Amino acid sequence: MSAWRRATFSCERMATSSMQGICALALLACSGAAAPEARTAPAGPAPEFRRGQLARAIGDTAATIVSAAQRDSAFPGAYLVIGDSRGVLFTGSVGRLDWAASPEPTDETLWDLASLTKVIVPTTLAAQLTEQNALDLDSPVQRYLPGWTGPGKDRVTIRHLLTHTSGLPAFRPYDQQTKDPDSLASLLFNTELERAPGERMVYSDIGAFVLGRVIERVGGERLDILAETRIFRPLRLRHTMFRPPTHLRSRIAPTEIDTLRGGLVRGVVHDERAYYLGGVAAHAGLFGSASDLTRFAVMMLRGGALDGVRILHEETVARFTRYADSSTTNRALGWQKPEHDGMRDRVPSSAWAGSGMTSSAFGHTGFTGTSIAIDPALDVFIILLSNRVNPTRNNPRITPVRRALADAVTGVLREFRTTNINGLPR
Repeated sequence: MSAWRRATFSCERMATSSMQGICALALLACSGAAAPEARTAPAGPAPEFRRGQLARAIGDTAATIVSAAQRDSAFPGAYLVIGDSRGVLFTGSVGRLDWAASPEPTDETLWDLASLTKVIVPTTLAAQLTEQNALDLDSPVQRYLPGWTGPGKDRVTIRHLLTHTSGLPAFRPYDQQTKDPDSLASLLFNTELERAPGERMVYSDIGAFVLGRVIERVGGERLDILAETRIFRPLRLRHTMFRPPTHLRSRIAPTEIDTLRGGLVRGVVHDERAYYLGGVAAHAGLFGSASDLTRFAVMMLRGGALDGVRILHEETVARFTRYADSSTTNRALGWQKPEHDGMRDRVPSSAWAGSGMTSSAFGHTGFTGTSIAIDPALDVFIILLSNRVNPTRNNPRITPVRRALADAVTGVLREFRTTNINGLPR
C-alpha cells in the first residue's frame, strides 16, 4: 500500500496542541472553499496522479489536526479514514488505546461505536424491510407492537421513530432503578410520551430502542442476528459485532472508568442501558473497526452496493438520507443532516459536517468519540474513531476536532477541484 494511503500521524508534523490552533488550521485549509470557480483550467496530469496529490494534501492537513488534538488530550488514541467512492484516500492513527502504556490503534482495533449503532444497524435494517414491503414507514408502531400502548402512542408511526419526532423523551436513567434486563426493557418499552407525535424533534435513545423492537418483530430474529445475516456477513465486515468475545479484549479500545462496573470498561458496551440490557440494543452496543466502517461508507457512496453485493437499492439510500423536513429539522430517516439557520428543531451537525459539507451529506456521532460523515455530492467520507471518554466522559474536546476535520477536508476538496477543472473521476 502506497505511503499516501496509509500513514501514522507524527508529532513532528503537529503545528500546535491547542484547540485554537486546530480551528486556525481548519480555517486555513478552508480558505479556498469560497474561491470562485475558475472559468478555464489546464487539463492537469493523469487522473490517478491527481488523486494521489489530493490524498497527500488531505492527509497532511488531517494528520496535523488529529495529532494536535491528541496532544491536547481530546482522546488517548484515534484512527482516521478519509476516502471516496473508489476507496481509501488516507488512513492514519495517533496515540495509544489507553493513556497508560498500550498498543497503538490499527485499522482492526475495535471501538465502541455508541450511537453509530443507530445508523448502521436499525436504520439499515429498517431500510431493507421497507424494500421488502415488510415495514411501512407511515404505519402506526402499534401495527407491529400491539402491546406498545399509552396516551398518544396510537398516533406514533415508524417514520416518527426514525426522525426522532415520536414524542418520546431523549433519555431516562432507568439503569439507576434496576439492573435486571427484563425490568429495564419493560421500563424503556412503557415510557410515556412527553409531547404529541410530530410536534418537534427530540433525539431519543428510547425511540431507537422501540424501533429495534419493531425490527425484531418484523424480521423474526434478535437484532444482532439480523444485523449479522443481513449486513455484516454480506458486506464482509469481519470486526463488526455486538458483545465481542473475551479473546478480542486486547484489541478493543477501553472507554470510561466506571466504579459501579468494577473499573475500566473494556470489551463491553459503555452505555449503561445497553450494558444492562445484555449488550445488544438498537441505540448502542455495536463494536467495529476502521476497516469495516470504510466498507460501509463506500457501500453508501456507491448507492447501496459493494463488491457485487447489494445491501440497499440506490433509491432507498437516497430516500433514507434526504431531509425528512428541511424547514424544521436536520434529520433524515435515521441519519443526521447538515443544519441551516431556518430550522426550528435541530441537533447541531457542525460536530461532524463542519460548515463545508453540502445538503446531500449525512452522518452521525457516537458518545464515546466516534463519528462518520458522508457527502455524495463531494464524493467523500470521513471516519474518526476515538475513545474520548477514557478515562472520563467529562471531556468535550472532541467537538472542535470533528468540526476542524470536516472543514479542512472539504476545503481541500473544493480548492483542488477549482484548480483541476476536470475533477476527480470515480
